[in-house]
Amino acid sequence: MHAPAQESEAAGRQSLLATTFSAFKHRNYRLFWAGQFISLIGSWVQTVAHGWLVYDLTRSPTKLGIVSAAGSVPILLFSLLGGVAADRIQKRTILLWTQSLLALLALALGLLVATHRVRYEHILLVAFLTGTVNAVDIPTRQAFVVEMVGKSDLMNAIALNSAMFNSARLLGPVLAGLTISAFGVAPCYFINALSFVAVLIGLVMMEFQPNEHISSKGSAWEDLVAGIRYLRHSPNILMLIGGVAVPSVFGAPYAMLMPVFARDVLHGGPNVLGLLMSATGVGALMGALTLSALSEYPKRGHLLVGGGLLFAAFLILFSMSRWLPLSLLLLVGVGWAMITYNATTNTLVQTTVSDELRGRVMAVYSLMFIGLTPLGSLQAGAVAGRYGAPFAVAAGAVVCALFALFVVSPRALRWSTA
Repeated sequence: MHAPAQESEAAGRQSLLATTFSAFKHRNYRLFWAGQFISLIGSWVQTVAHGWLVYDLTRSPTKLGIVSAAGSVPILLFSLLGGVAADRIQKRTILLWTQSLLALLALALGLLVATHRVRYEHILLVAFLTGTVNAVDIPTRQAFVVEMVGKSDLMNAIALNSAMFNSARLLGPVLAGLTISAFGVAPCYFINALSFVAVLIGLVMMEFQPNEHISSKGSAWEDLVAGIRYLRHSPNILMLIGGVAVPSVFGAPYAMLMPVFARDVLHGGPNVLGLLMSATGVGALMGALTLSALSEYPKRGHLLVGGGLLFAAFLILFSMSRWLPLSLLLLVGVGWAMITYNATTNTLVQTTVSDELRGRVMAVYSLMFIGLTPLGSLQAGAVAGRYGAPFAVAAGAVVCALFALFVVSPRALRWSTA
């Protein structure tokens, strides 16, 4: 008697699963996702270790900000050239080189730490070199997705990339905290170097047609000018790319100050640092999976505005907390709101831009999303050094809230109902 209802419910669950994970039907994307997932776990292990090492050596929030800035300045300087390269050279070839170089840089810093020769200057140099490689790697990876899944599954693949990134964000910091507590900082760098093997194997195993899409026939300078001209005449894309700049400068630097919150605000050690960063990953993963399931939701402007405002609100409340369980809960909210805002923006950009200019447009997106981080790291480090980390996080969150309310909201809400 209830069989038809049960069958309908089962079919609905299968349909939801098929929608949520539709990009996985593409073999190349499965290889890419699995390799990147392992590699990103290693990257998060190193990120936590990096912050702990710098703060342990210097006990200076300002110097924490300088290291973060050193890794992001090259993206500000070189990402446009990286985008041109992504539109001129086979993307898989670029990624094989960039991922190999990132592995070697992690290995080099790990050896310096293990032999007790590491100095603050070494950390700055490796951060700058890593940022230089990322200036090419990041826009190439983002533009590579459409070649693996096609436009029909692009939105779902972007959401699953966010889920992958934030699953690693959940696991990596916990592994880092345990590793630092048991063995010290050096093994974290070796773990990261080894993790790149997975993504390199995935890239080598991929299968493409011999005529992989390379769009450019002009000079590199002509390609750069064409990309800038395209953006100037694309107001919707300009609005979306501009919409990540303010949160990148005033909101995102909260993560750079997590070692200060772990040690000085919550009076914990590396395990507490790992928990704080993993809590953000839990919320971000929840947000990514939600967006993956809602890939056909029409009013994405509402997601942008809501994500921006909730991100700021949760950050303000987190800055006021002195109790670890409450801080962890609030960081889950921060992660959910952050990924809702960022992944929605990325999805709208990727589904709007023309294919032949995708690398250059995503380079500009990366410049605004990551390349402006030096400004944010420096301002947050300076404010934290003078007024304390909680004030720095709260002040930046207020700026983000005002921006979402008075700049993003008027255009995004009209756009979502268009």
